[in-house]
Amino acid sequence: MASSSSSNSSCFQCHDSTSNCFRNGWRLRNGERAHLCYRCACVYEEGRFCETFHSTDDGWRDCESCGKLVHCGCVVSFNQYFLLDFGGVICMECSKKNLILARNRRYAREFQTEPIDIPDLAKKVQIEPQGWPGGINSEIQCIPRTTKSVLNPLFEKLLTASDADIRLGRIVIPKKYAETFFPEVSEPKGLMMNILDTENKEWKFNFRYWPNCGSKTYVLEGLREFLALRKLQAGDTVTFYRVEPGGTMAIGYRKTSVAKPPHQAST
Repeated sequence: MASSSSSNSSCFQCHDSTSNCFRNGWRLRNGERAHLCYRCACVYEEGRFCETFHSTDDGWRDCESCGKLVHCGCVVSFNQYFLLDFGGVICMECSKKNLILARNRRYAREFQTEPIDIPDLAKKVQIEPQGWPGGINSEIQCIPRTTKSVLNPLFEKLLTASDADIRLGRIVIPKKYAETFFPEVSEPKGLMMNILDTENKEWKFNFRYWPNCGSKTYVLEGLREFLALRKLQAGDTVTFYRVEPGGTMAIGYRKTSVAKPPHQAST
């Protein structure tokens, strides 16, 4: 959008003060927007600003998905990438594609088609709290039942690539769920938790947090064997439950990847 200029206005990038029309660029740290001359504004609006003016600066990193170079730490491009859990960055375009792919894989079985044939299904899965024999028994049918036991769903987590990485063996728990449903941890080393899975196996996981710029990133560690045994991968879903009475936490999973056709199963 064009902004009015005064006689003492100059381009934030090239300092040209002769332009008759200045455009608003990115938002500066003081809340104002950078004023750009027509030439610099066109480069910015086409998404080539850092590529054009900052090509020799430090801070360029490869997108972990497509390999595209991203200028990190720059106020111009701070909203063009995401930091990954264990280092590395992913550009905004790949992040959107991965989100759509994960959704499509999640609903592929429901629509009985290949993921590529499904549009972006941005619908939210609703899980109604039920007793043991209800609609969620596909996940919990092996957990021992009692006549008074009730399984209350707490939240779902769609596994990212780093969540499903067996080498890391941990799942990042969103902060709002970690502080609502998990025990309070006062030190970064955290505490050990006993959690049942859907086959009545008790696991010992470590719930802890990483200090993160004055905030906390919560993780559930020690899942290497669990992830490998269940063959979980990015796009699959884990669900956390509270068993009542007793308050024991349970973990279920749902495979959302599309099974290979029989003639490809051995490949």
